[in-house]
Amino acid sequence: MSEEPSAIHVDWTGVQDLSRELGRRLTERGPWTGVVAVTRGGLIPAAIVARALGVRLVETLGLASYEGRERGALKILKLPELAAAAEGEGWLVIDDLVDSGETLRKAREVLPRARYAVLYAKPDGLDAVDDFIVEAPQSTWIFFPWETDDAN
Repeated sequence: MSEEPSAIHVDWTGVQDLSRELGRRLTERGPWTGVVAVTRGGLIPAAIVARALGVRLVETLGLASYEGRERGALKILKLPELAAAAEGEGWLVIDDLVDSGETLRKAREVLPRARYAVLYAKPDGLDAVDDFIVEAPQSTWIFFPWETDDAN
């Protein structure tokens, strides 16, 4: 018997609330040098977390493994130069979710000393993340507000 896929639709208020909660949890683990947003899904949560933490230095790590709902080969599109120079020491890496964990495991190759945090975590990726707000079943597809239009 296989798990029936389900869906969670997160609205803008939900993203803001979860990101603020993540920022509150991470406050006591600082101080932080900066925040690295995993693009594209981590951009908005990272901005909210950075504001909650009073961090103004925000970089991006461009990693892509999905085209729509289809998973392909993981590609590094852009490295965060300042964070990479420190191997991530003192930096937070923020993404919207961890699914299989492949993306964040790849990020750890570049930033092995960073702390990794997401809004949603699925069981297969729990070992790739240090902090998360909501655990979701592996078969659940999570739709964020920036994904609900026809843009890729």
